[in-house]
Amino acid sequence: MLQSANTAVNKHPAYIQSYIASPERRRQLYRRTLIIVVLSQIFGGAGLAAGVTVGALLAQDMLGTDGFAGIPSALFTLGSAGAALIVGRISQRMGRRIGLAAGFITGGIGAIGVVLSAVTHNIVFLLVSLFIYGAGTATNLQARYAGTDLATAKQRATAVSIALVSTTLGAVAGPNLVDTMGRFATGIGVPALAGPFILAAAAFLTAGLILLLFLRPDPLLVAKAIAEAPATGETAHTGDSSGLAAVNKSGIVAGASIMVFTQIVMVAIMTMTPVHMGHHGHGLRQFGLVIGFHVAAMYLPSLLTGYLVDKIGRTWMAVAAGVTLLAAGVMAAVVPAHSLPLLTIALILLGLGWNFGLISGTALIVDATTMSNRAKTQGSVDVLIALAGASGGALSGMVVAQSSYATLSLAGGFLSLLLIPVVIWSHRKRS
Repeated sequence: MLQSANTAVNKHPAYIQSYIASPERRRQLYRRTLIIVVLSQIFGGAGLAAGVTVGALLAQDMLGTDGFAGIPSALFTLGSAGAALIVGRISQRMGRRIGLAAGFITGGIGAIGVVLSAVTHNIVFLLVSLFIYGAGTATNLQARYAGTDLATAKQRATAVSIALVSTTLGAVAGPNLVDTMGRFATGIGVPALAGPFILAAAAFLTAGLILLLFLRPDPLLVAKAIAEAPATGETAHTGDSSGLAAVNKSGIVAGASIMVFTQIVMVAIMTMTPVHMGHHGHGLRQFGLVIGFHVAAMYLPSLLTGYLVDKIGRTWMAVAAGVTLLAAGVMAAVVPAHSLPLLTIALILLGLGWNFGLISGTALIVDATTMSNRAKTQGSVDVLIALAGASGGALSGMVVAQSSYATLSLAGGFLSLLLIPVVIWSHRKRS
């Protein structure tokens, strides 16, 4: 018995064995991992903001119709679906460092392609580049899991929230630099709407290099080694010391469902808001302002949300997500289109509801998995989230073209109420 336990520890490199033996070193690595994730997320947030803010407008300009304005959102979320699956598989096998770095660098290459397609007015190249750009958005979302690898059960939602709140700095700066980047792009002979993608390319590539160079030792590889070690008071730090706990399927279903519904609603309404504003006389500066506040609400409250998820529970915060998204949809539908303050409040509520759903759903997924399948399951769940966003983005333009922005917003708001029966069912199953 003792010999097999020693074998389980000794199969790992010496630098990883030192973390198995020392709780203090694990705590230090946990804190260091959060710092590196925070730095990468600042740049990653700036990269994802480009597609969110002007993707639909660029397509509208190049395709000449509103009916396909949701296609960019659909394409880069479809790209993020494929990337989420690949990044999850790579991370499970080779660690977070390689998986996340590869995803961000791929997204940066896609952003460069978007700029080149706008310069050449090549629509096919634009569509392909947007698909590749989606790898950056998927990786930005998956990076939230890296902070949870060495977190205890009571730290998980807080660790997720730290990663998300750091995204705020870049994600809020990105939309508010739309006008500046547009002028910069025009000055170098690039269409103004492609300007934010120049920023996205630099931001995603920088995020990838930060992770590749500094996320050492890899937190997931260390956590897997700890999970395979003998279950002692020292190795129990992660809350999953043996790695043999049963997978909670109802928890996975609930966590995935919460994030899928919130993603559909948020992406659908957010995608068509700049187009709706453009029809009522607003310009790039106003688009950037409204989307900037929206993105801030998506990420900035994360520390408080993570604390509440850990303290009052995943279920209650998931219900709060559904109610908040309903309020956002109703408000977006009824406020006058010329009222920038009221439309901004509606988009803030939309971002806040998404924040509640993402953090509570992520915590449920981490709770329900073990180290032997965690990264792979997280990647698979993020595929569903990306596909949900693609569906919301693609359908949003069609709904608005055939009906109205108000109809889209009301439909999204009432769809969010489906969260409530899902979380009630999951809570009863876990009880």
